[in-house]
Amino acid sequence: MIAGGVLALAGCSAAPAPGATADGAGPITVVASTDVYGDIAKQLGGDRVRVTSIIDDPDKDPHEYQADPRNQLEIAKARVIIENGGGYDDFMTTMRNAAGNDSATVVNAADASGYDQSAGGAFNEHLWYDFPTMQKVADRIVAAFSSADPADTALFTKNVAVFTAKLGSLERTEADLKAKFAGRGAAITEPVPLYMLDAIGLVDRTPHKFSEAIENDSDVPPSVLRDTLALFAQHRVDLLAYNDQTMGPQTEQVLKAAKAESIPVVPVGETMPAGDDYIGWMTANLTAVGDALAR
Repeated sequence: MIAGGVLALAGCSAAPAPGATADGAGPITVVASTDVYGDIAKQLGGDRVRVTSIIDDPDKDPHEYQADPRNQLEIAKARVIIENGGGYDDFMTTMRNAAGNDSATVVNAADASGYDQSAGGAFNEHLWYDFPTMQKVADRIVAAFSSADPADTALFTKNVAVFTAKLGSLERTEADLKAKFAGRGAAITEPVPLYMLDAIGLVDRTPHKFSEAIENDSDVPPSVLRDTLALFAQHRVDLLAYNDQTMGPQTEQVLKAAKAESIPVVPVGETMPAGDDYIGWMTANLTAVGDALAR
């Protein structure tokens, strides 16, 4: 979960600066919480948008994010703001409140998903691994862009059709993998890739208390760690999907146990690898899962 604070902007006005005029006189200013949503915005908006992604580097730990005055100013000027929601990037709400930008259109992926966010902490906020939700997010982004710049609605509509086709290809790959591997066991360090693994029909056999503790950056109880390590010793899982951006001693133990039993490991992340784009990144993730299961 991303957490962090906001630095005050000394001497800056809280009034928002216009991101673009309604007649499309300039590029629409967009602020996204992560480069995942920033990349999708660029794909949909093309040269009609100017996008700032707050978490924009795989070397930045999303869990230790601290805002800076530049980001706060970008929020104040934004015409469209894209956030994950669901407790993942609460710093966005804090920054929006501090900026006083009430005119921006906010696209919230968790709200767009339609999933129950009050289900006793069971809601998985890593929505960019859920392609149906990303379609809903894309549709909302295009609606926001078209409202801000009606003259370029045709361009945005064309771009979302291209993006939809690419998402459809990813979903077909998931369906193909499900036809081959549904029912196989999988282990995770955190619930980052669960939407994808569920779509493929894999069964998460990780003790919930293990992935919960790792996600919350707390110690895993010894008995839970033993149960998790036993998944590999007993060959009850066919792959381990681990978040390679938040490794620690207990996840290292799990990774070592999987490798010792020759169980394939698949790294997954919360932000895109440098130089990649969303579709390419998800394609690579699916390829890695498919290759692991085929071994």
